[in-house]
Amino acid sequence: MSTRRLLADRRARRYLTGQTLSLIGDSSMWLACGIWVKELTGSNGAAGLTFLFFTAPALLAPLAGMLADRLPRRRLLVVANLAGAVILLPLLAVRGPGQVGLIYAVMFLYGCLNLVIAPAQSALLVSLLPEELLADANALLRTVRESLRLLAPLAGAGLYALLGGAAVAALDMATFVAAAVLLLSLRVPDVVPEAAARTGGFLRHWSGEVSAGFRHLAGHPLLRRVVLATVVLALVLGFSESAGYAVVERGLGRAPEFLGVLQAAQGAGAVLGGLGSARAVRRYGEVRVAAVAFVCWAVGVALAATPALGVVLAGRVSSGAGLTIMAIALLTLLQRSAPERLQGRVYAGFEVATTVPQTASIGLGAYLIGVLDYRAVLLTEAAVVVLAALLLLRAGRFAPTRGEFTVGERAATPRPPADPEGHDGRHDDRTRAGARRPARAAPSARS
Repeated sequence: MSTRRLLADRRARRYLTGQTLSLIGDSSMWLACGIWVKELTGSNGAAGLTFLFFTAPALLAPLAGMLADRLPRRRLLVVANLAGAVILLPLLAVRGPGQVGLIYAVMFLYGCLNLVIAPAQSALLVSLLPEELLADANALLRTVRESLRLLAPLAGAGLYALLGGAAVAALDMATFVAAAVLLLSLRVPDVVPEAAARTGGFLRHWSGEVSAGFRHLAGHPLLRRVVLATVVLALVLGFSESAGYAVVERGLGRAPEFLGVLQAAQGAGAVLGGLGSARAVRRYGEVRVAAVAFVCWAVGVALAATPALGVVLAGRVSSGAGLTIMAIALLTLLQRSAPERLQGRVYAGFEVATTVPQTASIGLGAYLIGVLDYRAVLLTEAAVVVLAALLLLRAGRFAPTRGEFTVGERAATPRPPADPEGHDGRHDDRTRAGARRPARAAPSARS
């Protein structure tokens, strides 16, 4: 019912349509760039560097979050999407191995653009929708994203095979422009959140502004514990990256290419998880739903330690559902628990706090899989994830009720104008007057 209500809002439909187009372009582009570099150089390592260049700017996320909190978010997203189309232009000139550097440079700028777009999108969604529809919007976007992860890479690879990398770049450029046009058509107040009063010198003031998202996460009784639980999860989440190859080779006795079948099963689980997550969040709350999602991931990891193909596939479905549900629940919690003026920085702070240990866990997992039995690595991961779920459940006692302000600060959002399509804004007014509190992410630059 809430999803139907969400899609009945013309502004929400335009926003979600723009994001869907963006996801199509992004999903195609990532795979195509890796294939492109591999074809030009013949090197697997050189192809892998494309993703490294994309993720390299990640530590600049707090600066991007501050940008999302200092500029009108809709206009910022319009400019960022148009800039994305410009960033991709150099790819049209790539002709040989000597120009691989252009692909790397584009992927680096693509990563920087992602840092700006992701928190601004999340913050704009909070301004656009009443609080009770946030989970539905996050769930719909995540479900679309996971569905496209199954289909769009194949389409991108096919388009690359037929017409080359420049054609895939042109497709992504078109989706950037389409997203910008749809954002321009949104009838929503494009306000600049109120800035904090300046205290102290210039450097002290701006360092305080950049770190405001981290301080909010650390000072909020619930979010502090949620971040701790999620960091514990992230410390072992990357183990599955290397263990997956061992599961296929040693456990199932299959060729490495069979990993694609397991990834498809995980993708199917992700889609299924996204379909029912919004209803679960509304009924049980974000924290309990995220804790159950942690357990789903742990169950999937433990089942992967068996030699039975059916059991491993079932585990992959469970893991996929868990990863999607936890992402939806945690994002909705962040949106509900951050004040309007900190939406971008809280989002970025959470991303940094969880992405850094997850990246480290990938390296640690690659080492452990070489010195330990892969089943020991998987069972260790499962045990730590269950511990993280227990920590999350303990944090649930600090969860506020719906509509309760958590830091004694109301989000300053003006009354939205009447929508000529039938959305009169009265529900949003009631929500922002008393129900809106001051309250990721596994790869889209615009999701």
